[in-house]
Amino acid sequence: MTHISPTGVEILGDMDPGYRDILSHDALGFLAGLHRRFEKRRKSLLRRRGERQAELDAGMELAFPHETSDIRASEWTVRPAPSDLQDRRVEITGPVDRKMVVNALNSGAHCFMADFEDATSPTWKNLVDGQINLRNAVRREIDFVDSKNNKRYKINENAATLIVRPRGWHLIEQHIHINGEPISGSLFDFGLYVFHNHQALKESGTGPYFYLPKIENRHEARLWNLVIRHTENELALDAGTIRATVLIETLPASFELDEILYELKDNIVGLNCGRWDYIFSYIKRFRTHPDRILPDRASVTMATPFMQNYARRVIEVCHRRGAHAMGGMSAFIPVRGDAEANQIALDKVREDKLREVKAGHDGTWVAHPDLVPIALEVFNAHMPTANQLDHKPMDTRLIRMSDLIDAPDGQITNSGVHDNIDVAIRYMTAWLGGRGAVPIRNLMEDAATAEISRAQLWQWRQFDCVTTEGVKLTSDYLTGLIGKIGDVITAELPHDDAMQTNCQTATRLLTQLVTAEDFPEFLTLDAYQALIGDRRTPMRLTEFDD
Repeated sequence: MTHISPTGVEILGDMDPGYRDILSHDALGFLAGLHRRFEKRRKSLLRRRGERQAELDAGMELAFPHETSDIRASEWTVRPAPSDLQDRRVEITGPVDRKMVVNALNSGAHCFMADFEDATSPTWKNLVDGQINLRNAVRREIDFVDSKNNKRYKINENAATLIVRPRGWHLIEQHIHINGEPISGSLFDFGLYVFHNHQALKESGTGPYFYLPKIENRHEARLWNLVIRHTENELALDAGTIRATVLIETLPASFELDEILYELKDNIVGLNCGRWDYIFSYIKRFRTHPDRILPDRASVTMATPFMQNYARRVIEVCHRRGAHAMGGMSAFIPVRGDAEANQIALDKVREDKLREVKAGHDGTWVAHPDLVPIALEVFNAHMPTANQLDHKPMDTRLIRMSDLIDAPDGQITNSGVHDNIDVAIRYMTAWLGGRGAVPIRNLMEDAATAEISRAQLWQWRQFDCVTTEGVKLTSDYLTGLIGKIGDVITAELPHDDAMQTNCQTATRLLTQLVTAEDFPEFLTLDAYQALIGDRRTPMRLTEFDD
C-alpha cells in the first residue's frame, strides 16, 4: 500500500499499523508549513547560542539585558489561565508509553505532563506510538492491560489535565525530511499533537497545552510565540487557545524571566523550575570558568544559595505578572520490599514539597503515582486556595546577578566521581535501548541526570580537579575508570546481545564526552545517531505532487 505524502516531504521511518492516520497527508502538510516558515529562524537562534557561548568563554558576564529594562520596570500581566489550569498543585510527569499515559491520567494528580523530551528515548516507534497514545487518551479511547494481574485499566472520569512537552529547539527528527532536511523535533511533536487533537480537546472543555523546554532567552520564546500564532491562524483557533508553560532550565533564561513571559503573554500560563537541567546549564555555560566548579552532584540541592535564588526569582517574577510558578521534580520513588528505605524516600519527597509550597510555588512535580498523595497532602495543608498568585512579590531587584551564579562550597569525592560515571552509563544504556525514564538506585532518572553527570566529569577533568581523597581527575584516569565501571555494568546485564552492545556504546560515548577538548552541547545529540542508525534512504514512501 502506497503512502502519499505532500510535495517535498519524505518519511524515513517504518509505517507500522496506525501510523498512516497520524502521518496523514494533511498532517504532514501542516508540519511542512511549520518547517518552511520557521526553520531558518530556528537555525539562526541556535547559531546565536554558539556566539553567546563564545562571548561567555571570552569573559563576558551574564546580565539582565539593558535593552529590555522597560519590560522589567513596567506593569503588565499575562492572560489569565483557563479554568483547568488554575489549580496545578500536583503534576505528574513521565514518558508517553501507553501504560504511563493511563496510569498518570488516573493518578489523582491535577495535571499530567506527557514528556516527549527528557523522559522519552526518541526512537521512531516511541514518538509515533506516543502521538497515537495521546490522541486516544484525548478521546478516552485508550486502555492498558496489566500482564501481572490481567486487569484492564481505562481512564477515569476525573482524569488529570493533559500537558505535552515537545523536544527542545536543538533537537531534530531525522525520520521526517522536508525539502531534503530533517524537521525540528519541537515542531514535529508540537505540530502533530495540536493538529490531531485541538478539536477533540475543545469538545472536552480543555485545550492544547504545552510545556516548552530548554529556552535560553526571549528570542527563543518569541519563536514559540510565532509558531503558536501561526498554528492558531492555520487551524482557525481563537487567540489564546494554545497555552504554554515554559521550563526555566537554562542559566541564561533566569536573567530574562520577565522578557520570556512578555513574549508569550497571550498564551503563557507559567514558568517551571527545571532544576536538574538548570544545574547542567550552569556547568555548560561556565565551561571555561575555574571559579564556577560545582562539587559532587548530590550536594547541589535546592538549599544551595544560587539554586534558592533561582527559584525565588521565578516565583517573584511569575506572581508579579499573574503567572504560575511551578516547582520541580523530586527524583525519589517508592522502594519496594524495603520499608526503611521506602520511608526515607517518602520523607525526602515530603520535605522537598514542603520547601516548595512554603517558598510560594503554585504547584509541584512527582514522578510516580504513589507520590501524588504525599505531594497533595503537603500542598493542601499549606495552600488552601487554587494557587498562590495573590501573594505579591518582594522587589525582584533585591536578587543580584551574583546571587544567581556564585558557586557553592563543597567537596569533589571519589564516590561522587564513581556515581556520575555509573548513573551516566546505566542511563545511556537504557536510552539507547528505547527507555527515557529509568529507575536507578531508587531514583527516577531522565536525560537531565546523565547530562549533569557527564558535564561534571568534563568540568573536573578540564580544571585538573583533585578529589578529597587525593585522586587527580585526568583524562587517562577517567578513561580507565569509565571502562572499568562499564565492564562491571555490562557483566550485570542479562545475556542479551542488544543490551550488551548498548552498554558498550554508552561507555564509549561517555568516554568521548568526558575527554572531548570542547564541551559537547548535548549528549543526546551525539547519542541520537547511535540510537537511530542510518536514516538517509526514504522507506515505504512514494511522493506525489499536490
